[in-house]
Amino acid sequence: MPSRPARPHPLPRTATVVAIALAAGLLTTGSAEAAPVRIHDIQGTTRLSPLVGQQVSEVEGIVTGVRTYGSRGFWIQDTAPDTDAATSEGIFVFTSSVPTVQAGDAVRVSGTVTEYVPGGLNSGNQSLTQISKPTITVVSSGNALPEAQVINGWQVPSRYTPEGDPADGNSINKLPLHPRSYALDYYESLEGMNVAIGTSRVVGATDPYSELWVTVKPWENPTNRGGARYGSYTSQNTGRIQIQQLAPISQSPFPKADVGDRLTGRTEGPLDFNQFGGYTLTARTLGTVEDRNLERERTRRQDRDELAVATYNVENLDPKDPQEKFDALAQAVVENLASPDILALEEIQDDNGATNDGTVAAGQTLAKFTEAIKAAGGPAYEWRSIDPENNKDGGEPGGNIRQVFLFNPERVSFTDRAGGDATTATSVVRDKGRAALTLSPGRIDPANAAWENSRKPLAGEFSFRGRPVFVIANHFGSKGGDESLTSHHQPPARSSEAKRLEQAKSVNAFVKDILKAQRTADVLVVGDINDFEFSATTQALTADGALEASITSLPRAERYSYVYQGNSQVLDQILTSPSIDDYSYDSVHINAEFADQNSDHDPQVLRFEP
Repeated sequence: MPSRPARPHPLPRTATVVAIALAAGLLTTGSAEAAPVRIHDIQGTTRLSPLVGQQVSEVEGIVTGVRTYGSRGFWIQDTAPDTDAATSEGIFVFTSSVPTVQAGDAVRVSGTVTEYVPGGLNSGNQSLTQISKPTITVVSSGNALPEAQVINGWQVPSRYTPEGDPADGNSINKLPLHPRSYALDYYESLEGMNVAIGTSRVVGATDPYSELWVTVKPWENPTNRGGARYGSYTSQNTGRIQIQQLAPISQSPFPKADVGDRLTGRTEGPLDFNQFGGYTLTARTLGTVEDRNLERERTRRQDRDELAVATYNVENLDPKDPQEKFDALAQAVVENLASPDILALEEIQDDNGATNDGTVAAGQTLAKFTEAIKAAGGPAYEWRSIDPENNKDGGEPGGNIRQVFLFNPERVSFTDRAGGDATTATSVVRDKGRAALTLSPGRIDPANAAWENSRKPLAGEFSFRGRPVFVIANHFGSKGGDESLTSHHQPPARSSEAKRLEQAKSVNAFVKDILKAQRTADVLVVGDINDFEFSATTQALTADGALEASITSLPRAERYSYVYQGNSQVLDQILTSPSIDDYSYDSVHINAEFADQNSDHDPQVLRFEP
């Protein structure tokens, strides 16, 4: 899944701003102090200031917002704008310490023009133009703030971004801004300015960092439950904006909101750019959340002749988690997933969680979880898994996450074939006219470099009403290291995809081995694929017709299992072999759209008659 590093406070800046100036060829040394300039002169008509690295003096503006925590500083805006729509009239002044100014102060600021890249140069993020190491003179106080630029859906262009310049490494940094043509250019032209939105729909629930996402384009790729669906690499949902607030949480608690709720009234403040969402309205005045009472979904119970197979990423579950988490996850299995016959779990940690002492067994974790399911009125699930080698499968150091099969022995049996371990590969043979696994449970291709420092697929052979069913549980490599949608490289680099592509090829080859042994074999590839239904990863999994991405059987507005930066998207999947041609699929939305989550993923369920 996409991950976000811990936030340093205050954010380190000096090395980054010098580096980007040198890289842009814009930093000069020993230059004389420039004459007074206006903010729009500093911002210029591209993403990089034409004055980066230079000293500026007596830059005038009205303070529109003050941030006293995290990246400390304040925003100022010129009250005498130019007529060029590409040049912003606002700028951030980075003070490092708590600023002494307040909104409404008229100030003159002298300092160094810098370009700060949140996350560092290697992140690929765009930069924030700012004045650093400032000296500040307060001219007067209590002034009216510059009128906010209202952002509404009709003003934001439908095209997201221009293509990057191939001569500049596919960067858009030096391209002239066209705010009437591209959404990212439009937002960049307002960087640092006082902006406002009216009543808007929430498309990303409040997160642990006190942020939420809204859209100013309610018509843009809506899901049935109020989100904004991410349907392709060229469908970026241009109306999404992240909302934070300027007041510390200790002084003004941030509201909780779920997808589909509305942020009503007027939300106003400076437009920032940060590492964790790009363009962000840092609200000086925050609207009110209107609860639209989004409910957690419940899938239907399988019929007597149907086999129900589900997958669920339970987010680093270990015995040290509070009993409340076990109980909530268990209740979801029983009530929301209707007690599936086979349940593949991802992110089951070892018996002491993140304690890095060599422990790899997860029996205590699984006993605690299955007991919680029984207590919630569910079946007495049995489990099968293979312990990984210590710290060889990625995830939280010491946690040793792995995939696990739970199955209801009253409905389905597991075909045990001994010998599987962390490093021994299972294979396929033909036995009595049918495909069979040599090891069950067994790992697929564990020595393949594609699985280095990543979870190895777990294959198991089951029997339902006398018919064998093969299930392969997966947790592909995460998207960590990929550039954001707001990267200055366009299109953004998706470096993590290369590994998932090789992992998909490995699983696809194994499925073909099963189908070669038995053309009519029922095979399900399930799990946290960490990639979209339209991705090269999914294309590699389904290559040559070996599998079908079953989530594509749903209407487009229902195809998602995860919400990231306001985009409802597919990460979790169930894929089926050709013999499974009549099935019922459900992406059960119980987590991703909610501020209160038991996991950040939504489980998937498929029912069919073998």
